[in-house]
Amino acid sequence: MLEKKQHLPQEQFTDIDYFIYCLEAVNDVEVVTITKTQTSLEHLTMQFGVASIYKTCDTVEGLEASLNALVLDDHHFKDYEIIYLVITGEANSICLNNYYYSLQEIAEIFEGRLKGKILHFSNIKVLDLDQDEAQYFLDITGAKAISGYGNEFNGISSLQLDQVFFNLFKEDDNMFEVVEELHQKHYALCKLLDFRLYY
Repeated sequence: MLEKKQHLPQEQFTDIDYFIYCLEAVNDVEVVTITKTQTSLEHLTMQFGVASIYKTCDTVEGLEASLNALVLDDHHFKDYEIIYLVITGEANSICLNNYYYSLQEIAEIFEGRLKGKILHFSNIKVLDLDQDEAQYFLDITGAKAISGYGNEFNGISSLQLDQVFFNLFKEDDNMFEVVEELHQKHYALCKLLDFRLYY
């Protein structure tokens, strides 16, 4: 698995207690390319001091291995409020290597292992869950919330809004206040992309 850590100067890094963990689906993890997501995360680090770890995956096994490594091996796991997923898919599924996996299947893989985390999907995948689907995912994984967007990409990327969302969490860990502030500051974009939070 490829791994890229966004580093700040050491003296600043010790003050950081808030990280984003990003998993991006790519066609082939062996091919190293700088994606727009990576560039966006680097901007987040340089501009706002929000550190992140970036990994790629090209199979569901790769997704599982990456999240397992985070949960089991990373002593900073408690500091990751948000797991940022840049993966295509449909309303209630993700697509890896042309295979679709429902969020129920993903929930069962990570049963009880995402306690207190927010899973945030970029808008390359529409997030559209009914109440039962969302509740099942949250109950099985222990996640605090799932967030994302109800409208398709259509040439407008959520990267900028994602950055604002992550930065607001650095300032305030109250999820509802963050979402309210996000809508106050970027109402038009939230409406356009149809920002959603399931909790």
